[in-house]
Amino acid sequence: MRALIWNGVNDLRVETVKDPEIVNPHDCILRVTMSTTCGSDLHFIDGYIPTMKAGDVIGHEFMGVVEDVGPEVKKVKKGDRVVVPSFITCGQCWYCKNKLYSLCDNTHPKPELQEPVFGYPTAGIYGYTHAFGGYAGAHAQYVRVPFADNDCFKVPDGVPDEQVLFLSDAAPTGYMGADFCNIQPGDVVAVWGCGGVGLMAQRSAFLMGAERVIGIDRLPERLQMAREHVGSETINYEEVDSVLEVLKEMTGGRGPDACIDAVGMEAHGTGLQYAYDRAKQLMYMHTDRGQALREAILACRKGGTLSILGVYGVMDKFPIGAIMNKGLTVRTAQQHGQAYMDRLLDHAQKGELNPSFLATHRFSLEDAPRGYAMFKHKEDGCVRSVFIP
Repeated sequence: MRALIWNGVNDLRVETVKDPEIVNPHDCILRVTMSTTCGSDLHFIDGYIPTMKAGDVIGHEFMGVVEDVGPEVKKVKKGDRVVVPSFITCGQCWYCKNKLYSLCDNTHPKPELQEPVFGYPTAGIYGYTHAFGGYAGAHAQYVRVPFADNDCFKVPDGVPDEQVLFLSDAAPTGYMGADFCNIQPGDVVAVWGCGGVGLMAQRSAFLMGAERVIGIDRLPERLQMAREHVGSETINYEEVDSVLEVLKEMTGGRGPDACIDAVGMEAHGTGLQYAYDRAKQLMYMHTDRGQALREAILACRKGGTLSILGVYGVMDKFPIGAIMNKGLTVRTAQQHGQAYMDRLLDHAQKGELNPSFLATHRFSLEDAPRGYAMFKHKEDGCVRSVFIP
C-alpha cells in the first residue's frame, strides 16, 4: 500500500510499504477514507519529540471503512463506516474503566521509553513516535486498529465524512478541554490558539454554556473563522501591547473564568521571552516555547481554571507561583476521546457541531508532503490539510 512516512527531521515522503495485517483477534483493518494533519505532528516532524525511526508511517486523526475483522471483534463488521480516536485503549484496565482512556495501561508496548520522563507510560497512539508505542499511522491506504470494539465508532447515516473526520482528535480534544473548565452560566472562557483544537474548544465552551468565548491568535484568517464559525470574540496578539491588559479590560478587570491553552510547545509570540524560548529550543536546551501557556496562567482570574491541551515536553521558567498563589485549578491530559464520542456524534447528527470548515485544503495521499508543508507554514490560510487515499 501507499503511505506517508517519516524519513528524518522535516523529511516526509510517500512510499510503498507492507499492508497491515490482523495481529490479534481483537484487531480490525480499516480502509482509510480520510485523514488529516494535526499540530502535534509538527513536534516530531521538527525533531522536538525523539524516538522516530526512518520509515515510520505517521498520522493519528482519521476515519474509514472496516475492511476485515479479527475473530473476537463483535461490535463492528466489514463495511461499517467508523471514526477512530487517536489513542488506543484496551477497555479493561483501571484507567479505561475510569474513562481515562489516553492513560490505558495495556496498549503501550514500549513503556521503558516513557517511564524515565513521565514515571508511568501513557496509552499508545497511532503514528506518533516510538515513545508513544510505535504504532503505524493512518496517512495510508489501510491501518490496523487494535481493540476495534473499543476504538471504532460507527458513523450515523447522513453525517458526511468531513463532519466526522475531526471527531477523531481535534473535536474530542477541544471538547475535553472545555469539559475540564466546569463551565457555569455566565462564564467567560479564553482560548489560546485558533487552529483546529482551539476552534473546537471554543465551540465546545459555547455548547457547555459559556456566555462569552475569546479566541487569541495572530493569523487573521483563523481569527475570522473563530468569529464567523464559532461566534467568539477575538484578540490578535500581534496587534496589542498586552493580551493580559486587553483581557482585563474585556472582563471588567477580573480576568477570564477559565483559560484553555490549545497551542503547545511551538507557540509563536513576541518580545524578549519569546526570543529566549526560541533560542533555547533551537539549541535543544529545552523543547518548549511556552509563551501561550505562561500568558494563560497569568491571565486567568483568581480561583479560575486552567485547561492545558497543547503538547509539552520540557520547559523552564514555568510560573508555578502564579498558579499556587492565585488558587488556580489545573486540568490537563491527552484526549480521552472514547469518553466523549457518543456525545460528539450526537452533536454532529443534530447539527450542533460541524467541524468540516476546518478542512481548508484537500490533497491526494500522494501529495501529502505538500499538504504538510502548507499546514506547517500556514500557507494560503491552511488550517487543516485533509488527505484522501
